[in-house]
Amino acid sequence: MTVSEYLKQNTASYHDAAEKLFNSAKIFNKTFTLEDYKKIIHTNYLMLLHSEDKIFEELKDYSEKLKLSDRKKLPLIEKDLKSLLLEKSVADHELELISQHEALGAMYVIEGSTLGGNVIAKQLSKTEGFDGVTFNFFGCYHENTAAMWKNFKETIDAEVHEKKYDEVLSGAKKLYTFLLNVS
Repeated sequence: MTVSEYLKQNTASYHDAAEKLFNSAKIFNKTFTLEDYKKIIHTNYLMLLHSEDKIFEELKDYSEKLKLSDRKKLPLIEKDLKSLLLEKSVADHELELISQHEALGAMYVIEGSTLGGNVIAKQLSKTEGFDGVTFNFFGCYHENTAAMWKNFKETIDAEVHEKKYDEVLSGAKKLYTFLLNVS
């Protein structure tokens, strides 16, 4: 089993909890509102604000392989905040990542949300009430979404030894827990 498969299997309950928190089912039956969208953007903003720099610092050795310079999302979600007239804020608790492996796990959560975000952006752009909404964060990779996900998965699957799977999982769980408790 690869580390990406291990993560998918062992974070499924966290993923489901996040979908429930954000009323994701409403996206596909077209009852998702602009207020629902503002909540998801604000929560993801706090997640990125408290994790992105830490993750990128831990993963500087992987900068080339992971194309880190193309994965910066905080400036994009800040544009979404501004366009939605949402205030910047900070979370009332910190996120601590103690290793490269934990940072890879946290990045797995963010990159996975980008994959799902692309689907969300396409769906919401066809939903009443979302005219003029810019999907800077959710549409960040545009037509390169699948390729960026594939690059991330292939890199971690090649780089992470089975002995370190639990450490990578720890990072993913930490970020999911942060996300679920910050909203």
